[in-house]
Amino acid sequence: MTVEATERKPLLDARGIVKIHGSGSLANKVLKGIDVSLLPGELTLLMGPSGSGKTTLLSIMGCLMTPTEGDLTVAGEKGVGLSAEALADIRRRHIGFVFQSYNLFPTMNVLDNVLLAMDVRRTMSVNPVEMASKALIEVGLSHRIKAFPSKLSGGEKQRVAIARALAGAPSVVLADEPTAALDTENGKAVMALLSKVGQDPTRAVLAVTHDHRMLPYADRIIRIEDGHIVGDERPKSAKKADSADHVVTQSQGNAGQAGFGYRVRVKQTP
Repeated sequence: MTVEATERKPLLDARGIVKIHGSGSLANKVLKGIDVSLLPGELTLLMGPSGSGKTTLLSIMGCLMTPTEGDLTVAGEKGVGLSAEALADIRRRHIGFVFQSYNLFPTMNVLDNVLLAMDVRRTMSVNPVEMASKALIEVGLSHRIKAFPSKLSGGEKQRVAIARALAGAPSVVLADEPTAALDTENGKAVMALLSKVGQDPTRAVLAVTHDHRMLPYADRIIRIEDGHIVGDERPKSAKKADSADHVVTQSQGNAGQAGFGYRVRVKQTP
């Protein structure tokens, strides 16, 4: 992206977000007036210690939970003061989720897992198989479409989860600890993929993580502690997927049998 961040319109905008669990003497103020905007064309990391409010904020941004106070807009639509049905509609149309646990159905192959997610989200398409296949191509799994989850590596399962989130072209992709269950090689490959996904100028990507391996791939890093945003930076050293040390390239031949179907290539620098 060559457009300055200040010139881009946020795809998600959260203002004055407060979340209180419980009431009276048992009230616990988890979020204490959070302001966060997610811009298109960026991979943003949300980092902080356990109990800092990361998961609560992610749930509110994903319209899974309503704030006690504050305003939220997603793709220009109001996300507070709505019924459960209206919030679910915003999730279906505008938000894709990626979780630490892949949540794949073991009796369905890769393609059918994505198609099922599209059906749940009520994604309208003249050719849903073509749309699902396109999402799998985007994450580099065109050669594994007919495979079942039991035959996939952890990294491949997470790629299916990302494809499932992308199917239907959501404006915002929210990932909760997407690399926590992966080894170093698969984790870096998934990070490179999320970085690539984040380059789409029509999409904003946010990942909640404790994984410091993700830092070089981030366009922006937001830090939260005790319910407050304590840091928000765009590091000059941030590398996009096409310029990072670890570049994801599709393997040929028996790549699918090797497990991940992708290899990590280390670029040589002078």
